[in-house]
Amino acid sequence: MKKETNKSTDVQLLELLKKVLPKATHDPQLAGKIYQAVESELKAKSRATAFDKFCARVELPDLEPKSIDSVQTQLKASFGQGDVTLKPNRKEKCLAVEVAMPDGAQFSGEIKVNPDAGAEASEEQEITLKFIPFPVCLPGDKELVWLLAKRENLSPDEAGIALSKAQEEFWASKTGQKLLRDRVERSFPEFISRVPGGALSEAGLKRHYKTPEAIKMLRGGGKG
Repeated sequence: MKKETNKSTDVQLLELLKKVLPKATHDPQLAGKIYQAVESELKAKSRATAFDKFCARVELPDLEPKSIDSVQTQLKASFGQGDVTLKPNRKEKCLAVEVAMPDGAQFSGEIKVNPDAGAEASEEQEITLKFIPFPVCLPGDKELVWLLAKRENLSPDEAGIALSKAQEEFWASKTGQKLLRDRVERSFPEFISRVPGGALSEAGLKRHYKTPEAIKMLRGGGKG
């Protein structure tokens, strides 16, 4: 949001200059030079801000070639036409960064090594991928329970909807259609025993979980 606000302010300033300069001077060449100088300065300031933010936010867990290559790839993506130079300083545990742009602008800074950067990312991913119990049963047979699992950010109703959708997509797939042609019954037990684990994972579900909790009764019958 802040970046968009700064950009909007710069645009407003340039638009204001277009109106004011012709009134302040009757020399169109001078007005044009002033406008271009201000525009170039604003662009340089914007790029410098972007560079500083990059150095502050980029993750650098160590100074190994793989980590340095990752930083270089990100820099080239942000400053595509710039000449990027990276110099690791193992004593200070930092990476000196220089970017020389074709228009002569140059930016320099350093990125501090943060050994916890990779660990924090892994920890966040682990939290996102955590599963919790999701036992389900069918209305016609409440005593038969499938001990499934769902991602912790899904409510029981959301998980139930995701499970129903996964079941529909499975029977509509080539594998499901072949099973139906082979006279396999289109039922929940057949679905849950045959659906690929990856399809359930994409829906935020998992096939087995042994820790019990309140059972979720699925809506509708076992077929369909």
